[in-house]
Amino acid sequence: MRRGGLAPVGFVLLWSTGFVGARYGLPYAAPFTFLALRLAIAGVLLAGLAVVTRSPWALSPVQVRHASVAGLLLHAGYLGGVFFAIADGLPASVAAVVVSLQPLLTAALATRLLDEHLVGRQWLGLGVGVAGVGLVLAPRLSAGSGSYAPVAVLACVVALVAGSAGTLWQKRHGDRIPLLTGTAVQYGAAALLLLALALATEDTSIRWTPRFVVALVWLVVALSLGAILLLLLLLRRGSAASVSSLFYLVPPATALESYLVFGERLEPLSLLGIAVTAVGVALVLRLPKVGGPTVSGR
Repeated sequence: MRRGGLAPVGFVLLWSTGFVGARYGLPYAAPFTFLALRLAIAGVLLAGLAVVTRSPWALSPVQVRHASVAGLLLHAGYLGGVFFAIADGLPASVAAVVVSLQPLLTAALATRLLDEHLVGRQWLGLGVGVAGVGLVLAPRLSAGSGSYAPVAVLACVVALVAGSAGTLWQKRHGDRIPLLTGTAVQYGAAALLLLALALATEDTSIRWTPRFVVALVWLVVALSLGAILLLLLLLRRGSAASVSSLFYLVPPATALESYLVFGERLEPLSLLGIAVTAVGVALVLRLPKVGGPTVSGR
């Protein structure tokens, strides 16, 4: 990752804060309402940025359709599922570990749908990543009492599938769509669906507390603008499997942030899991010395 090596690091650090932002904001607004507002604001800001920077604005009907599908999967499906699960009582750490299985699902599908090829070492890395995430979250999972709501678990599974499908769709159809304009369309499509879901299923009132405002501003600026643009940029530079493998680092980063922000103590097993996860990601992203096309994080 010599070229643009800071982009993957920045993406992981920003993306991991989404779980912290959810914890701050969800007590004051229902999940679909919260996300619809967040994405609508982000879409307007991106559209304005596209105008200021004179980014190509006119999209063909096909490009609009492709961007809309990517938005529905990556934002309404993935984020909607995660936020719904957390709001329904599923711990953020559990939600993180479920959706962190996205690299394995994406890599398996990419070999069939995008003609991407993984060597044995990279498949090993995917497995090591799963094991590392499990080690990071094992103390929290074992310490929990009671069972999780099946609907919340199902919502997280929906998020996992939607995120994987959205990554593959964006990799296949999104490279030629202008970045700012295309992302604004993604947010617009996702916000409309989330708004419809909110009106149909939720109390759309919002408690505008300082904590909620801080969470909203952070999620819009750092996540919906910073992290998402980095994700789409990384997808243009590398394969779907290599980019999605970065999600393995999100649960360990979230665990570290929870320790710094909330004072949550990291168990020795969690620290071991962070190291194991990093090894797994390195195995996936490292280019083979000789051979044909494979996963590249560059």
